[in-house]
Amino acid sequence: MGSIEADQNEALLAVLETGSFSAAGRRLGRDGSVVSRRVAALEARLGIRLLERSTRRVAATEAGARFRDRIREAMDMVRRAEDEVRAMSSSPTGLLRLSLPVEFGRLWIAPRLPEFLARHPGVRIDASYSDRYVDLIAEEFDVGVRIGELKDSRLVARRLAITRRLICAAPAYLDARPSLNEADDLSQHECISFTRLATHPVWHLHRDGKNRAISVGGRLQMDDARAVVQAALAGMGVIMATDWLVGRELAEGRLVQVLTDWEVRGETGVSVIRASVKHEPAKTRAFVEWVAELFAVPPWWLAHDGEDAFN
Repeated sequence: MGSIEADQNEALLAVLETGSFSAAGRRLGRDGSVVSRRVAALEARLGIRLLERSTRRVAATEAGARFRDRIREAMDMVRRAEDEVRAMSSSPTGLLRLSLPVEFGRLWIAPRLPEFLARHPGVRIDASYSDRYVDLIAEEFDVGVRIGELKDSRLVARRLAITRRLICAAPAYLDARPSLNEADDLSQHECISFTRLATHPVWHLHRDGKNRAISVGGRLQMDDARAVVQAALAGMGVIMATDWLVGRELAEGRLVQVLTDWEVRGETGVSVIRASVKHEPAKTRAFVEWVAELFAVPPWWLAHDGEDAFN
């Protein structure tokens, strides 16, 4: 509906509610003749008479009464819609669509979502777990959590945590193999490779200003990070894994970190992203603040230090 049509509808309602063109004009801040012309134009546009006019009064025809009632219903619906949308900006309500990485989401976010929902009873969550690139805008997600570098400049990002890559193995594997004290010792070991690593099969290490690029080898390589960890737990070799992925296993002693004085290059991080912060819905703001609070101290660090980060 354009502004002309809206003005005509407003004029009709004002006339019927005040009982005259002059009174309607005073309400609308217009001359009575302007109001009369607007109602006449509305009748011409619809092709039917809406008012019965006499020297003493103005009344609605049957068509005018029905049109008046429908306009009022429509205006009430618009007001309710505005109130609902306005409420969404101040109080977290509605459906929140989340895009989460598969393994990270399962380990560190999914178990805590009940806490978020308990804190915000007006919110419902639709969480999608995928490691593919997800276009938040095109696929209509409210919030995403991403690991690694962010390349989409249209998005607003907030860093949640820094992550580290560690080299580790099962104690049983280490007990039966040569010592592993220097980066070059990796050449004497079975290394389980994660083929989706950008530098595969090379591991980049750094210590005391020196960089080492080690081309690792072994009989097993995989494209699934959790499968790599499971293979290490089975004693099949040495792995390089992100700290959030092996925090539980290290805390429980099922894996042991090795080459601890070497830093694995390729530090990355975890970020929460959304399309914009301008006129951001309260549900989105609430989730961003909650997940930032959740990772203020990364729980996998607590796990590695022996604290209970899993309950």
